[in-house]
Amino acid sequence: MKKLLLTLAASCVVLVSAALAGSSKYADISLPDLKAAIASGKVAIIDVNGSDSYKDGHIPGAIDFDANSAKLASLLPADKSALVVAYCGNPHCSAYREGAEAAEKLGYTNVKHFAPGIQGWKKSGEATEK
Repeated sequence: MKKLLLTLAASCVVLVSAALAGSSKYADISLPDLKAAIASGKVAIIDVNGSDSYKDGHIPGAIDFDANSAKLASLLPADKSALVVAYCGNPHCSAYREGAEAAEKLGYTNVKHFAPGIQGWKKSGEATEK
């Protein structure tokens, strides 16, 4: 019984450690909040799905990270506290981190993640831009 409890406790520690390691330091932004930010013109959006996916349809106004990573600084707002949102394919995709980290390295302090990604955007019935 003692051995079983120790094994169970060790398993819990491993699971919690894995969950914390996978958690994001970037806060999520909801669909309504992202739509409001887009409507107000107060957001820079980074699409990290790759150029082919970007050409197939992206969130309106988004920057193609693959094609523009070298000149990202010139495409983002001068205000380092401006809202910057990175996204990729879906809630299970972690590629958005590359864009979020690039913005953070440039000094942006309000970087968020749109977890549903392009799949969630489309599933919600939102229009894409090509």
